[in-house]
Amino acid sequence: MTDAYIYDAIRTPRGKGRKDGALHEVTAARLSAFTLNALKHRNNLDGHAVEDVIWGNVTQVMEQGGCLARTAVLASELDQRIPGLAINRFCASGMEAVNIAANQVRGGAGDAYIAGGVEMMGRVAMGSDGAAIAVDPSIAMETYFVPQGISADIIATEYGFSRDDADLLAVESQKRAAQAWAEGRFANSVVPVTDINGLTILDRDEYMRPGTDMQSLGALKPAFKEMGEMMPGFDAVAMLKYPHLEKIEHIHHAGNSSGIVDGAAALLIGNAEFGAKYGLKPRARIRATAKIGTDPTIMLTGPVPATEKILKDSGMAIGDIDLFEVNEAFSSVVLRFMQAFDVDHAKVNVNGGAIAMGHPLGATGAMIIGTLLDELERTGKGTGLATLCVASGMGAATIIERV
Repeated sequence: MTDAYIYDAIRTPRGKGRKDGALHEVTAARLSAFTLNALKHRNNLDGHAVEDVIWGNVTQVMEQGGCLARTAVLASELDQRIPGLAINRFCASGMEAVNIAANQVRGGAGDAYIAGGVEMMGRVAMGSDGAAIAVDPSIAMETYFVPQGISADIIATEYGFSRDDADLLAVESQKRAAQAWAEGRFANSVVPVTDINGLTILDRDEYMRPGTDMQSLGALKPAFKEMGEMMPGFDAVAMLKYPHLEKIEHIHHAGNSSGIVDGAAALLIGNAEFGAKYGLKPRARIRATAKIGTDPTIMLTGPVPATEKILKDSGMAIGDIDLFEVNEAFSSVVLRFMQAFDVDHAKVNVNGGAIAMGHPLGATGAMIIGTLLDELERTGKGTGLATLCVASGMGAATIIERV
């Protein structure tokens, strides 16, 4: 099996996913093309340099539809002979793009790929594509479907996490993200977004609220309590699946859940021959990838079995991992991961996460792999694991080793 290396990893800053967000006037195709161009120029790629562009995006309708990957290639400065593949594994789309690219390289199907993703949540609203699991009653009833926020609250209830536990993690995410920006830890990866005149539109994650504390979070009402408890509500559906629960404790709100943002990320993945051809030094080897299906009602526990699977497949133990990136879709997701593996929070999301900086659905998986790589290099550590929960009950994971 051929080794697959990460040669570069970049991302845009995350913009607020609303009409007054800095990136709101930029389409998904244009932001994707901007990111592809940045990767091309940083690595002096020319001609048919890569086999394919594999691009994740979740809400694949309107301007984010129609094989956005190919549209982005044509809108970019890449050679038009490079095709494009748009994929959707919900929140893990960007990671799955990287994993597919790595496994293509490992299997000998091309020397190099660009992989990543985009989501312009302020322009194409989450859920606007519809989903059979949510809108088809015959499927929703069979799977005991509930919205993700309810699922996050089920995790908190099932595994004993309090509102204070969730809020403390959120405050720490904000603190760590602010420190990371203040110390320039993202400087190597974040590419400021510019307009056609070269003027900077956004050069810093826009969603962060570094002044967040327990008092300000304590003033927020639970976001999913009303939809859960209305008659008949989603809590009743959940307790049909989990009759041992007396009630669902609603602890999540906007401050301890991931932010709605716009953004894109891209990685350059290739074999050793590709690096030699372009004079590039590999930064990390992709050691293993994994994906798994899980209970669709509690839905967001996927990082635990995905991590168990990837460790087993790679012959590793949790103690072999130096750093972890666990997407902060909701506080309870990260709390459950740390509880399940008895992992010290000092090793998890050390530069903050999606609670502080936001979660641009199709891009986040690629973003956290890049963040993990940067932190391994900054600290001189060797091995990292990135993982995400995934809508409708799935999980995905990637293990990288610094070169």
